[in-house]
Amino acid sequence: MPPESLPESLPVLPHALDYAGVAVFALTGALAAARDKHDIITFWFFAVVTGVGGGTLRDVLIGAPVFWVSDPTYLAIGLGAAIAVWFLSSYVERSKALIWLDAVGLAMYAVIGAAKALSLGVHPLVAIAMGTLTATFGGVIRDVLAGQPSVLLKRELTISPAILAAGVFVALYLANVPPWWAGGIGAVTGFALRAGAIHYGWAFPSFGEKRG
Repeated sequence: MPPESLPESLPVLPHALDYAGVAVFALTGALAAARDKHDIITFWFFAVVTGVGGGTLRDVLIGAPVFWVSDPTYLAIGLGAAIAVWFLSSYVERSKALIWLDAVGLAMYAVIGAAKALSLGVHPLVAIAMGTLTATFGGVIRDVLAGQPSVLLKRELTISPAILAAGVFVALYLANVPPWWAGGIGAVTGFALRAGAIHYGWAFPSFGEKRG
């Protein structure tokens, strides 16, 4: 479907939702720093890079101004996440908190990324791809910086929930469902799939795996 055939009212989700998505991913970055017992500056660095990494890649690929360069609020969000984890992480089980926050961020940011791409007239299929990249790339950077195997390399479903969240949002939006409803349903659907993968170990068959 060419951009000119999109509905006239392009999806513009509230800016606060973008802040929230960055905050969730920033917390996972700070938790990764806490796992390796880094200092507070590294906490902040991990939080910011994880929070804005996926959105930065999206903006570069679609030729949009990089969203956080003109808005220092995103750096402040990273600092807030770093401070929160610095003082509170001893009260939570860090590995579980990281996994579940990552699942929430994955679902939210897949929708946010797809919405921004659509708002700039990108083809719907490309918007789904942009949503998926937005949702996953920050986590890849976090894991590389922390020297940990990327969550994307694990057998359980990770990329698929992001594709599902972005895809459901785009499909509902094209069906003229209001952006808030389309985004909420898309995010919940993607999170549900990711939650099932975490809890039950859902995964697609791997290459060469024997099927009984």
